[in-house]
Amino acid sequence: MLNRHLRITTLLATTLLLTALVAGATSCGGGDDNQTLTVYSGRSEKLVGPIFAEFEAVTGVTLDVRYGSSNDLALAISTEGDKTPADVFLSRSPGPAGYLDDLAMLAPIDTNTLDRVVPTDRSPDGTWVGFAGRARVLVYNIDEVPEADLPGSVFDLTGPDYQNLVAVPGSNSSFQDWFTVFRLRNGDDVAIRWLDDMVANGARFYPKNRAIVEAVGRDEIRFGLVNHYYNHQEVAANGDAQRSANHGFNQGDDGGLMIIATAAVLNQSDEKELANRLLTHLLSDSQQRYLTDTVYEYPLAIGVEAAETLPPAPADTVGAVQIADVAAEFTRTIEIIEASGILDQ
Repeated sequence: MLNRHLRITTLLATTLLLTALVAGATSCGGGDDNQTLTVYSGRSEKLVGPIFAEFEAVTGVTLDVRYGSSNDLALAISTEGDKTPADVFLSRSPGPAGYLDDLAMLAPIDTNTLDRVVPTDRSPDGTWVGFAGRARVLVYNIDEVPEADLPGSVFDLTGPDYQNLVAVPGSNSSFQDWFTVFRLRNGDDVAIRWLDDMVANGARFYPKNRAIVEAVGRDEIRFGLVNHYYNHQEVAANGDAQRSANHGFNQGDDGGLMIIATAAVLNQSDEKELANRLLTHLLSDSQQRYLTDTVYEYPLAIGVEAAETLPPAPADTVGAVQIADVAAEFTRTIEIIEASGILDQ
């Protein structure tokens, strides 16, 4: 029976043993006074490792970083309670941070750090802050799909033209965040019908966005619902050999929301000042430039422009949305996803 704790999808349930939950990674370094911060990171080492390494080099602080799924890490923190070693929590999406905020486990972030972003890119009570944005898009195979045939709306994907052709990352936290807001904007009846119709139309489940982009590039599947930056990275790595491109839905369509990655400081941390320095580092101009010029995400710090290769960011953002009970809403989202059967496709 689901309760107030954030339920992990059936595909991730075996990760609840905390000793096997995450792969620890500790960068070398160390300050004069051997200061250490423990970071639970739902962003991958490949992505944020260089950011952490520069922070260590500049500050002399050692970061003990534990990587894993954002959902799994949030559940670990809630289970560990005031015994958690985590000082900082990074999430691929606002949902897991909102879940911990709902449990009163996050500390207020320094005002000067919060002021690096606009109010809609941070929590209303200042307990988490966004540091990068990823647009939801439809990736497609450019050899098989003419641009003129691309859909205007995510609702079009349930039609016969897309039967057995669309991949959905149903267990991915970004998709779950998107689907939660999709539910809140359209109501459960509409959201459930859309997902059930996708399953009936032969939508295929892939656990990760990158796996979808790779599958689309080799025409294993024709379309996929993903975060935008994966295809930019694959094109940068493979050049013309990458036979996929992103398609943005019509302006205002629910399929094109932007999801923000978030950072938070834990209430129980004895290193809140140092933890806030790490958050400020994430939002510094240099690290925001890295996130957009190398990773191809949208920078959130005020005054930092997105990389020229990126299209304008979607107007609608899955950030500081007003959700009365975060844990209950995300629990309901996962219930619907599991009941739909998409994870079995």
